[in-house]
Amino acid sequence: MERRVKVGFIGAGNISEQYLKASRTFPILDVVGIADLVRSRAEERAEAFDLRPYTPDEMLADPDIEIVVNLTIPAAHGTVNLAVIEAGKHVYSEKPLAITREEGRRTLDAARERNLLVGCAPDTFLGGGLQTCRKLIDDGWIGEPVAATAFMTGRGPESWHPDPVFFYQPGAGPMFDMGPYYLTTLIHLLGPVRRVTGCTRRSFEERIATTPTRYGERIPVSVTTHVAGLLDFVSGPIATIITSFDVWHANLPRIEIYGSEGTLSVPDPNIFRGPVRLRRAGAEEWSEIPLTHYVPIGRSIGVADMASALLSGRQPRASGDLAYHVLDLMHAFDESSESGRHIEIESQCERPAPLPPGLLPGTLSIS
Repeated sequence: MERRVKVGFIGAGNISEQYLKASRTFPILDVVGIADLVRSRAEERAEAFDLRPYTPDEMLADPDIEIVVNLTIPAAHGTVNLAVIEAGKHVYSEKPLAITREEGRRTLDAARERNLLVGCAPDTFLGGGLQTCRKLIDDGWIGEPVAATAFMTGRGPESWHPDPVFFYQPGAGPMFDMGPYYLTTLIHLLGPVRRVTGCTRRSFEERIATTPTRYGERIPVSVTTHVAGLLDFVSGPIATIITSFDVWHANLPRIEIYGSEGTLSVPDPNIFRGPVRLRRAGAEEWSEIPLTHYVPIGRSIGVADMASALLSGRQPRASGDLAYHVLDLMHAFDESSESGRHIEIESQCERPAPLPPGLLPGTLSIS
């Protein structure tokens, strides 16, 4: 059995509970503690999961912790990532990798200088649904992919999220909040992107919260809230993408891949399961495809894959290079809209390696 890798979490917000629960399904992870700037929040999570509470500085100083998972707010991702690396530890960050390209590049450069790994959410593409889609494409079930569509439309989080303000600040908005799920899935299925064209707008200057804790609060909007774009992939396909906080109702697919021999309907990229549906050329109806990969996994599979990569000497599937490519693309939509031109994408990444079918629960390799 592989040795266990000691892991600590910085950030005890809402998402930390999902990570901590799922981390226990991977024997390779030995989660020892959680830190937060608000000590009481760290203590509450630590008590619930039988962990040690830390301050962020205490965690970075602990020589036993090898990987730090950064679950802070988006605006802090770049700063915390760099602090983790400077402490000599590998870092796995919630999305996005950073708010600016400059912060993202500094993170990757600092890690390379110290021979450390960088990983980043989302890791939903490692779930059974999206891995099944990858296998269908790789095995030729839709022929040569020629095009794709991706749609994430809604009215915004001010009606349901307990603290919706940050969704309308830099580092969020529909593209930076939900775009990473859709873009990462498209790259997983089709490979990296070479060019972006975008049209974007900020439809309303402010939003009004209607959740009980913030009811009636006016939220200033400083990001674009409707993003429409085209992606030219290095491998040839063209994808249309829309992410929006301005749509009350829609009847659109999440993601579809169109090939020379058929169409693949891809499940919600924000989840790990299906359904996966396929309709080949000449078929009169859609067929739901049994999933080829293990289904009941959750957030932390990316951390577990990073731990496995650390022990085996490979790069993690949810890698820093992949996350930076996604960051680069997200900025390109606004830049294209503002400049009225295509944006050639300088960053590139490897198409993430698929997981092998037949994995046992909690494992990431057959051997």
